[in-house]
Amino acid sequence: MGPIDYLVVEFPGGRMTGEGLPLLVDLVERDIIRILDLVFLAKDADGTVAALEIDDADALADLDLSIFEGARSGLLDADDITEAADVLEPGSAAGIIVYENRWAAPLARALRRTGAQLVAGGRIPVQALLASLDTVEAQV
Repeated sequence: MGPIDYLVVEFPGGRMTGEGLPLLVDLVERDIIRILDLVFLAKDADGTVAALEIDDADALADLDLSIFEGARSGLLDADDITEAADVLEPGSAAGIIVYENRWAAPLARALRRTGAQLVAGGRIPVQALLASLDTVEAQV
């Protein structure tokens, strides 16, 4: 199995256009990632949070999202959903995705066969990367 990551994507004003979903479907179809959990939320102006079904979002109704049916692994539980909802702005919607990086599985297997082990990992935020690139450009 490859590394497991998650994303919480907020849609201000609850505007879920569905524009990114075909790209997500493409990643799944090319076996780059496997969606383990996919949940949509809406947070009302008063802070009340409700789970959304794909059919509830008008912008998503025209897309064939059958590839995500059954994307409920159990890794994402009620506490995780509550924690994600806490960071959302009132009046927004969100998608929570838990996914396996399938592209990394062959590499992980090869490394384990040699006795190697992952001792650190992380992600560089895009904002930090852009700031670093701006600094380098300013020095040139």
